[in-house]
Amino acid sequence: MAELLKLEMVTPYKLVLSEEVDEVVLPGTMGELGILPGHTPLLTTLKIGEMTYRKGGASYRIAVNWGYLEVEEDKVTVLAETAEPADQIDLARAQAALGRAEEAMKKLDPEDREYKIMEAALQRALTRIQVAKGK
Repeated sequence: MAELLKLEMVTPYKLVLSEEVDEVVLPGTMGELGILPGHTPLLTTLKIGEMTYRKGGASYRIAVNWGYLEVEEDKVTVLAETAEPADQIDLARAQAALGRAEEAMKKLDPEDREYKIMEAALQRALTRIQVAKGK
């Protein structure tokens, strides 16, 4: 059994990270997933949420917007629509996006398709704020 995991995270725009890590925690669509070395092979989907990984004594946080996770032979591959490390999140921009989504949702019927789109935008903004603030 390996002592570390090879973690790779990719979006359609760039390679976000490629690191040797101790553990990874991700927002799976069916619940939070914790991955350690020796994990059983896995392929699943991810929802909007916070991904964390630990390397040595340090923990790192990334806001993830939907994607896929594959675990195979101590390699964790994350394919995400977007992924923003905590230190790269513009907090003011995230708070503005939250305000826009809240205002739009007030004017829409919950059965409306646009409401669901704004609901996802709200969740993304909340996640980005949470990750940026480290809470």
